[in-house]
Amino acid sequence: MQYYNPNPNGRNVGDCAIRAISKALNTTWENAFIAVIVEAYSMCDMPSGNAVWGAVLRKNGYKQKSIDDICTVSEFCEKHKKGRYVLALNSHVVYAKDGDYYDSWDSGNEIIIYYWECEQHEL
Repeated sequence: MQYYNPNPNGRNVGDCAIRAISKALNTTWENAFIAVIVEAYSMCDMPSGNAVWGAVLRKNGYKQKSIDDICTVSEFCEKHKKGRYVLALNSHVVYAKDGDYYDSWDSGNEIIIYYWECEQHEL
C-alpha cells in the first residue's frame, strides 16, 4: 500500500473516485474533479455515480471488467503485478498499479466488486 491523497487540503471528503482518477490519469486532483464534474453535467447525473466516473475512465483508455471470485484489494494486487487498474469496492474506489495500491487509508482488506483496466501504454 502506498499512501496517496492529492486532495489540495489533504482531506478525505468522499472524493475517492477523484483521487483514484487523478492517479490513474496522472493528473491533479483539480483536473480529475473537473473531468468528473463535466461528465456528470453532460449525463445529468451525480459526480459520485459509478457511471459518471466510469465514463471518464472509459474515455481515457480504461475498460471495465468483472471479478470472477471474491477478491480483496491486497489479493488482487498480488495477482496483478503488471498493469494499471481502478478498483470499484462497495462504497470506495482505489487505484492499483504494478502490484501495489494507492489510497489515503489501508483498504487492502476491502472486497472488489469490479475493476477498470487501462489498455493504453503509460505516457
